[in-house]
Amino acid sequence: MPMSSEAAPTPGNRRFLRWRRWAIDIFLVLLVFGLVQWWQTRPLASGEAPPLVGVLLDGERFDLTAAHGKPILVHFWATWCPVCKVMDGTIAEIARDHPVVTVAMQSGGPDELRTVMRESGLVFPVIADPDGLIATRWGVRAVPATVVVDAAGRIRYATVGASTGLGLRLRLWAAEQWP
Repeated sequence: MPMSSEAAPTPGNRRFLRWRRWAIDIFLVLLVFGLVQWWQTRPLASGEAPPLVGVLLDGERFDLTAAHGKPILVHFWATWCPVCKVMDGTIAEIARDHPVVTVAMQSGGPDELRTVMRESGLVFPVIADPDGLIATRWGVRAVPATVVVDAAGRIRYATVGASTGLGLRLRLWAAEQWP
């Protein structure tokens, strides 16, 4: 039987090659994910947060400039968006212990939104944006879009698409720790 000039890989060497292949695969997946996130967030506002003034569904006036002092989560969503529905519970949980304001774009007026919120059992501050003017000012072209505005009124983090509660909470925490 002819002998190969190459030595058979040892079990330790095979394990190393497998781990290296996994590390490269994980790196490539993270790179692609990062590039997709970058591409999606390009149109979103950056730097100083654009004006955000409106009337919440409970009738109170909201002005983002008056909310300074602590980081705030600004979440753009729509009633017709299935991914937004998945995130609704996460946003409601975060709103229990962090400042949050949401903007319901192209989802009807306050009456329709009050009905949606009541039927869904959701409780978080909502500004109706039936014509999408607020969303346009913020550069939102797709929902859900979530922005963390720091205490000084600067946009610190922005994402488009689904986000985890932990990820959003970490962004809020980071905005508070490193102003």
